[in-house]
Amino acid sequence: MSDDVEHLPGAVGGVLRVGRTVRRPTGPWTPAVHGLLDHLAEAGLGGLPRLQGLDEEGREVLSYVEGRGVPVDAEVVLDSVLVEAVTWLREFHDVVEDYRPEGELPWRGGTRALADDEIICHHDPGAYNWIIQSGHFVAMIDWDMAGPGRPIEDLAFLAWTGIPLYRDIGAAETARRLELLVDAYGEWGPMRVLEAVVERMTSASDRIEAGIARGDAGIANLQKVGEPQRTRDRVAAFRERLPDIEAAL
Repeated sequence: MSDDVEHLPGAVGGVLRVGRTVRRPTGPWTPAVHGLLDHLAEAGLGGLPRLQGLDEEGREVLSYVEGRGVPVDAEVVLDSVLVEAVTWLREFHDVVEDYRPEGELPWRGGTRALADDEIICHHDPGAYNWIIQSGHFVAMIDWDMAGPGRPIEDLAFLAWTGIPLYRDIGAAETARRLELLVDAYGEWGPMRVLEAVVERMTSASDRIEAGIARGDAGIANLQKVGEPQRTRDRVAAFRERLPDIEAAL
């Protein structure tokens, strides 16, 4: 492999950096995701890769965003980075609110239409999909899981690895950072977000299981890190910590 080509770790499916671009496998969901990315670009939303079409091998081509990823098991991001990421998520949700494609579309999570109380969510805004540059959040990557959902589902998913809630950083520190998150988003209180986290991460486990069952090779790769049982175990441990976190709020 040349010096100007490298495998990028962590994404669902095989992803390559080729020069100043990222090449990703496509699937039935790709046209719907590309429609979303085009809308966001036209609306002027920053902090996401730009779509550049397909290459000669049929892979999608996206702009490469300079910066570093977040090794979530080894790093708790700075308060300022957490606030920046949540602020970006709120801006994305505000921008995408008027993007309402008609009828049923094939998304990676299944073919369906938008419900009245839904938007097109990112659905995978964990800290491992953040790009950090000079100590600041600059972009959210890996959009292939996008699809219909409720905004609080994205916020809950972000909180899982962004605060983080999936591992124990102490009840007082968890409560403090949760308050930062809810203040930055400006919609729901901390108790509602905690409730949504249990719902969203339980559904995440179910979605991984369903993806494996329908033969989605990219999602099946998550089995290598113990999914979906790993997340189910982490949700169970989080439930046990909840009373202490709630008492610290």
